[in-house]
Amino acid sequence: MQIFRANLFKAWALSVSIFILFGIILCLAVAGSIEVTDAEGKTVVITSAERIVSLNGSTTEILFALGVGDNVVGCDASSTYPKGVKDKLPSVGYQYGLNAEGILSLNPTLIIGRDDVRPPQVVQQLRMAGVTVLLLKEPRSFEAAKQRLLTIGKAVGHEKKAKELTKALDTDIEKLEAKLASRKETPKQKALFLYLRGTQTTLVLGTDTAPGAMFDIVGAENAAGNIKGSKPMTAEAVIAAQPDVYVLFTTSLKSIGGIDGLLKLPGLAHTPAGENKRIVTLDGQYLAGFGPRSGRAALDLFRGIYETDGYFVATGDEERP
Repeated sequence: MQIFRANLFKAWALSVSIFILFGIILCLAVAGSIEVTDAEGKTVVITSAERIVSLNGSTTEILFALGVGDNVVGCDASSTYPKGVKDKLPSVGYQYGLNAEGILSLNPTLIIGRDDVRPPQVVQQLRMAGVTVLLLKEPRSFEAAKQRLLTIGKAVGHEKKAKELTKALDTDIEKLEAKLASRKETPKQKALFLYLRGTQTTLVLGTDTAPGAMFDIVGAENAAGNIKGSKPMTAEAVIAAQPDVYVLFTTSLKSIGGIDGLLKLPGLAHTPAGENKRIVTLDGQYLAGFGPRSGRAALDLFRGIYETDGYFVATGDEERP
């Protein structure tokens, strides 16, 4: 009987010890975790940012700017900055055609992307596999861009660096505001954004797009008028819009054979922009990503539209005064 009681006591003591140990481990895990808010307003608890997969280009740029590039173990095909990053890291495909198996093969502890990644069932599969997924809205303003920077900075434990990046962005914003103030009494230039992939895909981008938001920021009138999203480009519509300047991604102009190829598209030569060869091109992620360089991108867009005659190009690779 005494042996039975002794064994029972040992079993009880072992159970209590395991329970206490589990509690300590749980407390340590909670103490080391970070809470941030996602695009849906839900709290996301992050316990590790040691292995990060980025699901879009602007997120990749932010992670490297924050100094956690070595923690990024995979990125999507839209990650073009820092230069050559998508050639160095394993690819998880394109953000609108994701595959859960490929992402999980990289053993991520944290996945970060925009809230409209597709297909949505892949996000569910990743979460069901126990991986933390943080999805954030793609900004369309400087304030939203700064908030995303701060959120990702907190998520990866680099809040101080995130604040430094937002201060640098504020400096660029102040420079832009000074330029806008100097043009307050002058007419706005009409800018038309063209999204091209050769002659097969020719679209005009409207007001609720990233380039459209940038037009508002730099004080340009969007020649697309009330168009929302994208709409096929027609010669009649372009001529009727009478834009002063065409704005494109650098890759779009290249895909059409340069300026000469662009002006051969129906209607484009018969506008003030076409007649004066007023063409502005910027790197796609630089102009539309609303990342750490977005203030510089806005300044470059302003220079191209208001301070340059003829052709203007900006890659975003170099620092500007």
